[in-house]
Amino acid sequence: MSLSKKLLAESFGTFWLVFGGTGSAVLAAGVPDVGIGFLGVAFAFGLTVLTMVYAVGPISGGHFNPAVSFGLWAGGRFSGKDLVPYIIVQVIGAIVASGVLYLIASGNVDFKLSDGFAANGYGEHSPGGYTLMSALIVETVLTFMFIFIIMGATDKLAPIGFAGLAIGLALTLIHLISIPVTNTSVNPARSTGPALIVGGWALTQLWMFWVAPIVGGVIGGITYKLLFKNKD
Repeated sequence: MSLSKKLLAESFGTFWLVFGGTGSAVLAAGVPDVGIGFLGVAFAFGLTVLTMVYAVGPISGGHFNPAVSFGLWAGGRFSGKDLVPYIIVQVIGAIVASGVLYLIASGNVDFKLSDGFAANGYGEHSPGGYTLMSALIVETVLTFMFIFIIMGATDKLAPIGFAGLAIGLALTLIHLISIPVTNTSVNPARSTGPALIVGGWALTQLWMFWVAPIVGGVIGGITYKLLFKNKD
């Protein structure tokens, strides 16, 4: 498969993840009487990944996340020469998704960017008021676990055809744990799209949602490789 097709698939996949996940938070989570709440948003993120892993995963590997690309590279599953192109198109997909979502959401007279636009944050911008330290820990640990699960689910000894299900459910669980802490990132591209729309505080805090997921992803990839390196 050509690199251009892989990059296009990554862009589409990341678009769907950000549009579906943050879209559920912005458009559906707070609608009176029918709001889907944290549980619904968590499942929305999981479903976006699950569906795109099967739709375009065979083309690009289904990363949709710079932290995943870094983690798979650290774990020896992804070529370093493709790392930067993958990250660029992932961020582009996330930005386009956030722009489209903004156009839709702004059609409602009650819509306000000050409500957060599903941007990730800590301190006063954490849904539960959690500190920077709490945010750093949860984003690092959960991304570590996410990459570890991805490495295991896609291992050659894993049952064939079930990786998407395991990865999607893992992302759902991750959101159930951490939405109250940071609105859940574990994905720098997902954080970047909404932050560029919101500006201000979201851009100021964006660094953390690049550093923690990438660190956690790299540690996860290395850990899986070291623990199970004799299987290859």
